[in-house]
Amino acid sequence: MPSQPLQPFSPPKILLTHFPALLSQGVLVEWFLYAVFAFWTLYTLVAIYHWLKYSHASWVAFPAIALHLFVSFALMAYALSGAILL
Repeated sequence: MPSQPLQPFSPPKILLTHFPALLSQGVLVEWFLYAVFAFWTLYTLVAIYHWLKYSHASWVAFPAIALHLFVSFALMAYALSGAILL
């Protein structure tokens, strides 16, 4: 067990010297999350399309898609706000 208190994460200082002063760590994290969510959206739409096209007779398809969207939305909302929406 460490004797020092835990420190919040901060990227290496050398990494931040290459960006203009207007780009703070918060802005970089925000845009990184936007990119992750955009990739997630595209991936989810393609997965739903293929699942409905190739296994539309499965009774599991619609509940699984609904559960995936609900859990993903809850995780994204928690990641952005830090509060559980239950």
